Amino acid sequence: MPALDSTSKESNIRDSIKKYWVDNLYTTDGVQLTFDKYLSTPNVQGHAVDKWVSINFGDMQLSDMSYHILNIYCCTRSDGEGFKLAQLRDKTFKYLVDGDKTDGMARIAFYRSRASGAWTLLDGGMVVQDVTESRQFEAEDGTKYKILTCRLRFSAKV
Repeated sequence: MPALDSTSKESNIRDSIKKYWVDNLYTTDGVQLTFDKYLSTPNVQGHAVDKWVSINFGDMQLSDMSYHILNIYCCTRSDGEGFKLAQLRDKTFKYLVDGDKTDGMARIAFYRSRASGAWTLLDGGMVVQDVTESRQFEAEDGTKYKILTCRLRFSAKV
């Protein structure tokens, strides 16, 4: 049986998305991240976290023109008027658009990931096709949050 193409491996898709957010929102902007934890506060030893982003992987369909849905939860605590949430939304949203591109769509590089050794940059990538923004919510524990739902488009060989 032939090996699964790198563009069809869910591990490559997820790892590429994680790398994008860690390299940008965490490393550049210092925002704490969690994946698949919904509103759970990231476990940051010795630091009180009052803002974080949770990236949740949604539906995916693989084809010549694949899609993958991301639900991005921008979360804050101790934020009486929601101003920290608005700032966190802006920091997050800037990585979903690209004003330098004529179409305004951000690109996420596609990698062949490995448990050990260097990752390989693959041709193509994922395009953030559209973003839907929820209203502001407040959880029972006082966490304020907004959900940015985006559709990533990419080509997969299946």
